[in-house]
Amino acid sequence: MLTLVVLFLTTCQLVPETEPSARGSIPCLPRLPFLGSLPWLGGGLPPHLLFTQMSHRYGPLFGLYLGPHYTVVINSHQHAREVLMQKGKDFAGRPSMVTTNLLTRGGKDIAFSDYTPLWKYHRRLVHNSFTLFGEGTTRLQDIVLSEVDSLCVELLSSEKQGFDPSSAVTRAVTNIICTLVFSATYRHGDAELQEVIQYNNGIVETIARGGLVDIYPWLKVFPNKSLSKLKKCITIRDQLLTRKLQEHKLSRSDGDPCDLLDALLKGQTSGQGQKSSESKDDGITDDHVLMTAAEAFGAGVETTSTTLLWILAYLLHHPEVQERVQKELDEHVGSERTVTISDRGQLPYLNSVINEGMRIRPVSPVLIPHTAMTNSSIGGHAVSQGTRVLVNMWSIHHDPHHWDKPDLFNPERFLDHHGQQVTPSSFLPFGAGPRVCVGKSLARLELFLFLSSLLQRMSFRVPRGAPLPNLQGRLGVVLQPLPFKVVVIPRAGWEDGGK
Repeated sequence: MLTLVVLFLTTCQLVPETEPSARGSIPCLPRLPFLGSLPWLGGGLPPHLLFTQMSHRYGPLFGLYLGPHYTVVINSHQHAREVLMQKGKDFAGRPSMVTTNLLTRGGKDIAFSDYTPLWKYHRRLVHNSFTLFGEGTTRLQDIVLSEVDSLCVELLSSEKQGFDPSSAVTRAVTNIICTLVFSATYRHGDAELQEVIQYNNGIVETIARGGLVDIYPWLKVFPNKSLSKLKKCITIRDQLLTRKLQEHKLSRSDGDPCDLLDALLKGQTSGQGQKSSESKDDGITDDHVLMTAAEAFGAGVETTSTTLLWILAYLLHHPEVQERVQKELDEHVGSERTVTISDRGQLPYLNSVINEGMRIRPVSPVLIPHTAMTNSSIGGHAVSQGTRVLVNMWSIHHDPHHWDKPDLFNPERFLDHHGQQVTPSSFLPFGAGPRVCVGKSLARLELFLFLSSLLQRMSFRVPRGAPLPNLQGRLGVVLQPLPFKVVVIPRAGWEDGGK
């Protein structure tokens, strides 16, 4: 293998940087046969920073070859909105990759599945399922607030000792997803909850290392520790979820669904006629139901918990922001009751802190790859069917042409001169268009209720003698903050974590 690589590097001529007849006029990195542009993608920088750096040389729209795969990288919000929204259906496809095919049983989920009539029906079913069991009612809020109360009690039990909040936050968010997906409520230390957290962490750790096997699928025939660990974690995940699915089938009734699995099974049954009119496929199978449940953990736990941890890290750097949020909470909610979602309109600064956290440290700095479903164009440049498209959300959220001092944590950039919320067009934390995050409203509800409740009840400080959190982060499936410690100080009236 090494000999083959060296042979190509030493004997092959560089392919010209642009191929006008095939790729329009989009600037393109050099490439070699077999390797593509990979030799120019080294240097140790994570992709989002590397692509941002390259945009300074090649412009906000450029091409490269990931092995044999021609890929266009988008670094501006104008091009991103064109691809995601204006021409959303043109670019709604997903590439087939080894790791994601393993993770989703060949694309039986929502996020990684290709854009087909069956996918559209599946997505609509998932969206309707959220509505069936409580979106738009107080039920979701009650589930989240119950876990918020437990988290507050746990954090306040630290008795002003410095500790890492990540495991407690992740456990709380995981518990919410367990309740929503299969009505399981766990106590701290429960064996099944630990199993869920461990397999989820294992998947997150290993899938990010699948880069080369996703570029060159034939590499999967060789020994691969990361791929083996991924398969093992997926097996554990699927055994647990299959057991939950069978339990739900046995206990089903004609009443309202009690969780996501219930709602999906009801939609699966009632929608059997849909498959013949919309698709030649087999319709929504048990695999689709299982992979939707699995994705709720993969997408719903890591993103929300990581965003909360990033915001906490920045609040430790900016205590004046924490104090201003608490002042807003004191004025509009007080300390005699818990915060509810109905308070959201009265707390513009707190909402701006959440938005600024998602802007400055997007958990998915490069979005899941899109694929051109047809011959189309971006920014007037021709793009052929099958082209992969990467949207660099980091670059978009740090573009100095649209964000003043983008590396500065400044929630006020989301407020107008009257203190009312504004949403700049270059702010796209959940993507947009046909592929917008299906869990967007749930994530926003969780972030609001967690952050408002935590800051209503306690203050966060850096332990004496400890450093401030490192804000560089580390990139896996998501961009995570490095471990940091906090000291929790109860606010007046909340010493026990709840009323």
